[in-house]
Amino acid sequence: MLIGEHVHNLDPKKRLSIPAKFRKELGAGAVLTRGLDGCLWLFPRTQWEALAQRIAGLPMAQSDSRSFARLLLSGASEVQFDSLGRILVPDYLKQYASLTREVVVAGVHTRLEIWDRKAWEKYKAALEKNGDAIAQKLGDLGTI
Repeated sequence: MLIGEHVHNLDPKKRLSIPAKFRKELGAGAVLTRGLDGCLWLFPRTQWEALAQRIAGLPMAQSDSRSFARLLLSGASEVQFDSLGRILVPDYLKQYASLTREVVVAGVHTRLEIWDRKAWEKYKAALEKNGDAIAQKLGDLGTI
């Protein structure tokens, strides 16, 4: 399970070190793509394949289905870890998530999220402020 949050630096060559505890879960390689809320998502290959299959099952006649598939699938990049556990973040993904030097790598159960540190801190502050209301909504749906 991928959980926890770690601050790392994106080096000038756009390489990002992935914490060792996460690399064990990710295996030999992973898939990096556009996420939601302004971050990137990094999936273990098995999780990525399962998600891609679900996306492929969406109705192609619906505009939102096509758009979501384009967002995730066309932006995906297979990544490999170098000897130091770093991945290369392509320019278009770095720009999409507005990544600067300091980034946060956050484990979210089946994927990692990669955030610009300032964006993460802003998002997390709002999330923590609204946590009770979010829990109430999910509780009303019978989710928690």
